[in-house]
Amino acid sequence: MKVVIGSNQAGFDLKEKVKQYLEDHNYEVLDVTPKAAADFVESSLLVTREVLNNGIKKAIMFDEYGVGSAMASNKVKGMVTANVNEERTAHMTAMHNGAKAIALGSGIVGEKLAYSIVQHYLDTDYAGGRHQIRLNMLEEMI
Repeated sequence: MKVVIGSNQAGFDLKEKVKQYLEDHNYEVLDVTPKAAADFVESSLLVTREVLNNGIKKAIMFDEYGVGSAMASNKVKGMVTANVNEERTAHMTAMHNGAKAIALGSGIVGEKLAYSIVQHYLDTDYAGGRHQIRLNMLEEMI
């Protein structure tokens, strides 16, 4: 599975650790920020564009709290990014919300928890069905 990752300066160290974790677990990793982006808007948009332009199914964004990256990414039509800081939300947002990306905050989530969150997210497929109705409604919003 191909996973796109990106980070600003505040999330860079955690991104590097998760990148190594992903590579160690045989994921194909596309790092759009081999050097930290100046801010979360830049890094999240790099990830978002890669996901939407190339049909990538899973992505992870990193900043200090996660919420900034999620907010910036969700401004782009067609993108669904969830700010996640524990495993159950990572699982449910993938399954019910069809999240194309999750955002992790390095100031909130430690290394071991990040690995667990990422694995729960990557192991979960979108259920579709009745959940697609809500995604369609979100897409129709102005």
